[in-house]
Amino acid sequence: MPDWTKPMEQSYEYYTVEPTTMADVKRLDIVKSASFTYDNETETLGSASFDVTNSVGETYIRGYLKTIQNGITEKHPLGTALVQSPSSSFNGKVMNVSMDAYTPLIELKENSPPIGYTIRKGTHIMDAAYFIIRENARAPVSQVAPIIVTKENGETEDQSPTLQEDFVANVDDTWLSFIIDLIDNANYELGLDAMGHILFLPKQDLTSLQPVWTYNDDDSSILYTDITVNHDLFGIPNIVEVVYSYGGIRKEAIAINDDPNSPTSTVRRGRKITFRDPNPSLHGYVTDEQIQAYANRLLEALSTVEYTISYKHAYCPVRVGDCVRINYRKAGLSGIKAKVVSQNISTTLGCPVSEKAVFTKKLWR
Repeated sequence: MPDWTKPMEQSYEYYTVEPTTMADVKRLDIVKSASFTYDNETETLGSASFDVTNSVGETYIRGYLKTIQNGITEKHPLGTALVQSPSSSFNGKVMNVSMDAYTPLIELKENSPPIGYTIRKGTHIMDAAYFIIRENARAPVSQVAPIIVTKENGETEDQSPTLQEDFVANVDDTWLSFIIDLIDNANYELGLDAMGHILFLPKQDLTSLQPVWTYNDDDSSILYTDITVNHDLFGIPNIVEVVYSYGGIRKEAIAINDDPNSPTSTVRRGRKITFRDPNPSLHGYVTDEQIQAYANRLLEALSTVEYTISYKHAYCPVRVGDCVRINYRKAGLSGIKAKVVSQNISTTLGCPVSEKAVFTKKLWR
């Protein structure tokens, strides 16, 4: 792996790809540039586009960044996508063809489960998802290992997550939407790697992640100068009211953020913004102290704001879903721990990557 903060030679290579093994087949010399987008907010987790001199029809294409540093040559996959929908232009001398492309997850979106399709209660969730993808998409898919626990008596037990009730497909489901909803019951989500493999990723809070890369603004920084930070305080309450009834007894609790150091408090805002919870997640008889503690926890949770940082950097091996640390002191960012949620990789000079990451900040307590 090269030192991404040091000078190197860079070039790009493109190959057609065999769709069931995702192995390189034939090198292409018709690609002028490409763009690979990864985005956790889109159902297929991204897309791509290729500018070429001739159409190649419908096929998977992979792009590589080729680096040479200290006499060592390496290739780094940038993305693998199924090209379709070509459009062309001709200026009298050169034919230019632009091709839209899609991640391997598009194959799961092209067909739907049979009406009434059901996975029965007690089924291992991740096994069911694995076999559905194998049957309905060509790309290789990872398999989640079973959770085997050894008891005190030496016996083993499979504690892999199972369905607590029958899971039935909606009429408007595709295989992709069905799988996304199915594995959510096991606290998993879909992912992709640059080779086009379909992954099952456990859902994780940002606090549990460790940074895989630190973006600094020192002399060896790969960050570009422009950076944007957005957040929205609209609707964040400074008062929470909780109403709970059980056995004919009605209890109430109120939590108030009147901390002058908090930007959303009644003091700083000069007005009240109230959130009422008439159906708290409480069970049975609760004491006044318990319901007050619940109200305090709820106000603390609702007083957490999400910040989105948009920036650009030279290529480095950071992927969507990774945790990064950002030290851009000129922009007032120091020691920020954020999770990457989207990327656009452009195969142009310097292999620039436009990236967005999110982090949260508590505004009360």
